[in-house]
Amino acid sequence: MQKIKKEDVKQEVFDLYDDYAHNRIERREFLQKLSTYAVGGITVAALTSFLMPDYVGSMQTTTGDPRLKSEYVYYESPKGGGKMKALLSMPVDAKMKLGGIVVVHENRGLNPYIEDVGRRAALAGFISLAPDALTPLGGYPGNDDQGRELQSKRDSNEMLEDFIAGYEYLKGLKDCNSKVGVVGFCFGGWIANMMAVRISDLSAAVPFYGGQPKSEDVAKINAPLLLHYAGLDTRVNEGWPAYEAALKEQKKEYSAYIYPNVNHGFHNDTTPRYDKPAAELAWKRTIDFFNEKLK
Repeated sequence: MQKIKKEDVKQEVFDLYDDYAHNRIERREFLQKLSTYAVGGITVAALTSFLMPDYVGSMQTTTGDPRLKSEYVYYESPKGGGKMKALLSMPVDAKMKLGGIVVVHENRGLNPYIEDVGRRAALAGFISLAPDALTPLGGYPGNDDQGRELQSKRDSNEMLEDFIAGYEYLKGLKDCNSKVGVVGFCFGGWIANMMAVRISDLSAAVPFYGGQPKSEDVAKINAPLLLHYAGLDTRVNEGWPAYEAALKEQKKEYSAYIYPNVNHGFHNDTTPRYDKPAAELAWKRTIDFFNEKLK
């Protein structure tokens, strides 16, 4: 398979993948349009392979990390999907109760990247819960294409209920200090925003490139917000000015960062949209924020 360098790929290819990844175009149309950029000896197959996630070579943690206690648990979501599966992670040497973080996946279920993020949060000194909204449909199927297809069959508001129930489950654990925040990515960013709207005692919310709530709902937000946006993500960013105006009008506590010249999904280190400097800076800001709000 040809080796493609990120710098040799036009921005339009990343925009096209974004349309495909968010179900705005079907796979056949995606491949047809992608063929336009298969030039100079680069094949469609090579471009497709380049754009897809690499879960083997990208993990920052391991499932058997001796510093962590990490296991799958189940909790009830009576207003959502019923019995939900989640990855629960915490440091093994915790000497006191820990702040909790709900980690919310993208629009494809609990894939290895999000499990890895959950473990990273635990290594930073928190107890994390990463639910799988695909549990009622059999769980994450092992690849993102099928995961997106399954998730599109679920109602987004029912999935919101699943993550709210996850918050309640995490908050009630004996190892949790009852201060619980949320971090979410893409679809999970929208969930993080909506959990801030719905949960009056949420301690902190960190949406990464997430869709915004309605302006009239901003008054309901009590949690401090840390918002991360990608500079090239025109689709999500078009909703930011109205959201920011409502946050200012309602005098809400928030900080927002727009990372220049990076794509939607820049934190996801398993795809070529990943931008290491921006991802590391955003994650440092996230952990610093949680250290301030959850301890």
